[in-house]
Amino acid sequence: MSMLSPAVTIARYTLLEALRSRLPWLFLLAACAAAALASFLQQLALTESGAVQAALLAATLRLAGVFLLATFVITSMAREAADRGLELLLALPMPRAAYLLGKLLGYGALAAVPAVLFGLLMALFATPAQSALWALSLLGELWIVAAFSLLCAASLQQALPALAATGGFYVLARMLGSLQLLAHGPQAGDSWPQQATAGAIDVLALLLPRLDAFTRTEWLLYATGDWQALLDVAAQTGIYVALLASCALCDFYRRNI
Repeated sequence: MSMLSPAVTIARYTLLEALRSRLPWLFLLAACAAAALASFLQQLALTESGAVQAALLAATLRLAGVFLLATFVITSMAREAADRGLELLLALPMPRAAYLLGKLLGYGALAAVPAVLFGLLMALFATPAQSALWALSLLGELWIVAAFSLLCAASLQQALPALAATGGFYVLARMLGSLQLLAHGPQAGDSWPQQATAGAIDVLALLLPRLDAFTRTEWLLYATGDWQALLDVAAQTGIYVALLASCALCDFYRRNI
């Protein structure tokens, strides 16, 4: 209880900071802008305009949720460090793990806002079961991004490098499946540079989460999602959030603040 109570308090103030920053309104604005953009591009589609609109909307909402959440996590941590708020908090009689746990709980609760909002919006284009599956998978994806953003913000201590690292991590994790197909496909050669590249991609696939298996658009379009896919998403989310939080905690304890 000595660590849980301050962690819950920090999580509550993290959510209050998000409300004061108008972040929920930004999520709502992003949903409206994505719906308008998808509706406009639907008019350009010659066939299956409804499927095109749903696919574009799902992709735009996912990217908007990831970008807004990662930006808030990193800028919030950077602002707190610049204002010496972190030093003030750590001067209180609580372990450093309580601070990081509270931040992670707050960001995790905040990630539920776009997941629910965007899931309800996608329910207009797909069955409720597939929309719920998509929204829960988006929540897991946002939790991983929030944990990695927290690690980058705590380690790099600068907003721009942390944002760049988080963006690179997300793009690479989303593209790993395609990169592996290209590296091991029939067009791949047998020369040692190509084999070394394929080996490096396989190593990255073992280290990074397979975000290409999260929040798949075909679940909405063709109702191909099932609860086994959600179990795989939940397993990856639990493993990587715990791993990233542990790395952030190790870095946090070794620093002199």
